[in-house]
Amino acid sequence: MKRIIALTLALLLTLSAKSQVEQPRQILEIGVIGGLNLSQMDFQPDIRQKYLMGANGGLFARYTSEKYFGMICAAQLELNFSQRGWTENFDDGTNNGYSRTLNYIELPLLAHLSWGKEKKGFQFFINLGPQISFLMGDSEKSEGNWKAEDRPESIRAIYGKEIENKFDYGITGGLGIELKTKAGNFFIEGRYYYGLSDIYKNSKTDDFGRSANQNIIVKLGYSVRIL
Repeated sequence: MKRIIALTLALLLTLSAKSQVEQPRQILEIGVIGGLNLSQMDFQPDIRQKYLMGANGGLFARYTSEKYFGMICAAQLELNFSQRGWTENFDDGTNNGYSRTLNYIELPLLAHLSWGKEKKGFQFFINLGPQISFLMGDSEKSEGNWKAEDRPESIRAIYGKEIENKFDYGITGGLGIELKTKAGNFFIEGRYYYGLSDIYKNSKTDDFGRSANQNIIVKLGYSVRIL
């Protein structure tokens, strides 16, 4: 009997400590996000580039499930329109230029971890997770008087080349600050996307061994709680 009482007390103490550490939440927020992409491509053979500036924006939903040792744990799903691509750096002292804009619909699924005030005040947060995207269309822009045959032989195939792989996937992560108010929640975030797939075929007989998206993203957002 004493053993049973001791085990019962130990179990109750364990559950009590666990409930103090893990504090369940059921919070659902929806919101809008908008920002700017600074994009390049990871090409092999290498192509000298400058950042291409493009738009990034869409909708998101965030579900907060628990608070654990002061860390607020949530999952965030986004649906965005994203302009990526690259601008070639001719570096020849002329106004020659070439850029390619790739228009994607993207779907990031993120672990959202935050620390700070839950109802009114500031939170610091981290977002990290996988992202899939689908290419909706692309466009090329040329400036100056130049011809493809005058460019280095290793990169000539890039000009006018059709995008061969429209499906894109990779890993994205970012850091940000969010302000919680009665009127809703406002945040700013800096994020980086590392593409794991290539836009062109990459076998030994193809023109490029690698052609992956690389993006720096700055986002502003607003959300409201609905649950």
